[in-house]
Amino acid sequence: MTYAALIVFGLVSLLGIVSLLPPLAARLKLPYSVLLAMVGCALGLVIEFQPGASSPVAVDLLIALRQFEIPGETIIVIFLPALLFEAALAVPLRLLADDLAPILTMAVVAVILCTLVVGVALALASDYGLLVCLLLGSIVATTDPAAVIGIFREVGAPRRLLTLVEGESLLNDAAAIALFTLLVGMITNPMDASFGSAALGFLMGAIGGAVTGVATGVAATAVFRMLSGYPRAEITLTIALAYLSYFIAEYYLHVSGVISCVAAGLVIGAIRRTRFSQETAEQLEGAWGQLGFWANSLIFLMAAMFVPRFVGTMRWGDFALVLLLYLAALAARAVSVFGLLEGLELVGLMQKIDLRFKTVMTWGGLRGAVSLALALSATENEALPERVRDFVGAGVTGFVLLTLFVNGTTLRPMIRILQLNKLSPVAAGVRDRAAVMTLAEVRDQVAEASERGRIDRHATDAVLGDLDARLALERAVCVPLDSAEGVLGRRQTLRIGLTVLTARESARCLDLLHARIVDRRVAEQLLAHAQRLRDAVRPQGHQGTERKRWEADRAFAKAWARNLRYGTDVRLALTLQNRLGLERPLANALGHRFELLVNQRRLLGEMGPFARDRLGPLLGEQATETLIALNAERMKAVEDALLTLKLQYPSYAEALQRQHLARLARVWEHRGYQTLLDQGVIGGDVAQALTDEAAERYPDIDQRPRLDTRLSARQLVARVPLFANLSEQAMQNIARRLRPRLTLPDEKIVRKGERGESMFFIASGAVRLNLPSGDIELGSGDFFGELALITGRPRSTDVISLGFCQLLELNAPDFRRLLADDATLKAEIEGIAHQRLGAVAK
Repeated sequence: MTYAALIVFGLVSLLGIVSLLPPLAARLKLPYSVLLAMVGCALGLVIEFQPGASSPVAVDLLIALRQFEIPGETIIVIFLPALLFEAALAVPLRLLADDLAPILTMAVVAVILCTLVVGVALALASDYGLLVCLLLGSIVATTDPAAVIGIFREVGAPRRLLTLVEGESLLNDAAAIALFTLLVGMITNPMDASFGSAALGFLMGAIGGAVTGVATGVAATAVFRMLSGYPRAEITLTIALAYLSYFIAEYYLHVSGVISCVAAGLVIGAIRRTRFSQETAEQLEGAWGQLGFWANSLIFLMAAMFVPRFVGTMRWGDFALVLLLYLAALAARAVSVFGLLEGLELVGLMQKIDLRFKTVMTWGGLRGAVSLALALSATENEALPERVRDFVGAGVTGFVLLTLFVNGTTLRPMIRILQLNKLSPVAAGVRDRAAVMTLAEVRDQVAEASERGRIDRHATDAVLGDLDARLALERAVCVPLDSAEGVLGRRQTLRIGLTVLTARESARCLDLLHARIVDRRVAEQLLAHAQRLRDAVRPQGHQGTERKRWEADRAFAKAWARNLRYGTDVRLALTLQNRLGLERPLANALGHRFELLVNQRRLLGEMGPFARDRLGPLLGEQATETLIALNAERMKAVEDALLTLKLQYPSYAEALQRQHLARLARVWEHRGYQTLLDQGVIGGDVAQALTDEAAERYPDIDQRPRLDTRLSARQLVARVPLFANLSEQAMQNIARRLRPRLTLPDEKIVRKGERGESMFFIASGAVRLNLPSGDIELGSGDFFGELALITGRPRSTDVISLGFCQLLELNAPDFRRLLADDATLKAEIEGIAHQRLGAVAK
């Protein structure tokens, strides 16, 4: 067999071994990484002792494994980007941002703390020097959270705790690798080494890597638009992005390649739900899950195969140093979890975490694939002294084995001792009601299936009898969650209901996006709104110390009211129109809001029945009625906001609703042809022809209708009764002096106390004047703001628009010219102004 054939044979043989290990680990109830290490050590012993083999296959396998020595740097270049990018894809960016303070603390401060504690402890106990010991500390500062996350999911740990552990592992890998690279440089180039320059280099490398990763990720999103509809091409681009973001940063820009890779992965992870089709998103998750599994498994196996070689060169003193390394790293981990996180809890930067979870986080900080990859890289770096390479290799492999075989094998017993495997009273209460709700549905489905399939009565009665017995037993232990005997109070029950309701809203929004009923940008904003609502119903402050006046329903109502406010995009576009006369940005912003409200109304129409039918049996009547009432209030607010836009732009509202119905028709037509194909009524060629013809019948359906906000000053002047009797020439002269201005609902047009430099005529809409004698409302044809121009005094009142208003603004110099040119107009304006002066004086 040739050398290339032997390498491929060895690689596929390792993959074959890896494929058998997950079910074996589950059967043995061992963490998968522990079993990988055991198998790798066993393979290493086989390679070291080279037992005789009679089978040609076994002989070639031994030769292949013996020659299968990939350089450590090659392992990092091949496997590290895949590991980091896959982990970044799985971390939800929004949740990561919510807990950024504790995650950065654990990812950066804890890494530096572990490096220092381990480095100082080893330097005091050995003669290897502080820099070498710090290098070893940076390698073991990374964590592999797979075992802890798996157990946390089994025991129903809070989602934010899972995000904290995942985010810490992701970012501390990047921080530790960047620190490792700097320390290697300081050891190999001692003349250029200083802690000040190293700290600055670390900071600049991290910032540069983050900027590079975000830039490459954003650039890739633009390419994804061209690849839409080609899932394999899109997934291939993500693989290329993982490695390009690493290589460009590391080798061309000389900043942190690992941080760049992580940042690019976070960008793609954040957009994958809305930028990719459902099919592509599922394939992407599967493809990267497979790549991550291969990379993690092969690094473990190949590194563990070197363990017997490293152990064979160790002396008794080295074993003592490995034990000291283990204890120092464990102590640093405990200080980070119990000290740093406690400090963040005290200052209010994160919610309180149960001490039992902290204990598991400390004990479960297992070291894994990244530590082994860095150790292999160090042992093969010939710029490092041989004695240093041996020390690092033996120390890291011994340390990793200790954490795996001691911490990994005792993690589940610790969970049982701490009773984290038992349901809390809240979880038990939810479990009882979920069982009742599901069993009732299953019983009805079984009865319906029996009737359709003409199943014998005796068989049907036997199955239904068993279900009825289980249902009666479950109902016997259930009381409404928000009742006096229930396990939850009103606030907790309502919080659960609102959380589930917003999660359902997010899921339905994604369904509409993938069905191409909702535009991508609208879907992204709808998802962001739902996430803000979910955040709002979380308790304020620490667990158990929430503010007494905090109520989930009030927080929820305030959040959706904020969601309905006009955003900065609309306000900026309005400024551009009023100041520079640019119409298109405002048309786009209002069109986006129009479509957002239409689809939000559709989603809210589904939430009421969902709360009644699905959540009612789970939460009880009182909480369900509150949920339905809150949804109805929110629906009314959306309807009012939509009505405001409809009254201002009726033709656009009609065009948008036509487009919405046309998109539904397209989806249903496509599904109808697919159903006929699945049933064998039509063939694939006919289905494709019908689908293509249907696509042609919906031209420009995905293009938003054009919203025309333009209205000339001449048209607006004609709407003001004050100017109705003027000649055409006079109207033209006035129109040249007036500047059209559009205002948003509740916008403060004039502020009390400011200097008056213009007055306003109302062409359409209404405003409110807050006068001392009481508020008054002005409508189309009225004017305001003239008092400050006549008296020269500051504004005497606030003026607020009651809806969309089309105004005509007249500045002070043109105001004086207008009155000088038209005595009748002057008399009328001054007469009204004197009446208002009297009202202001009162």
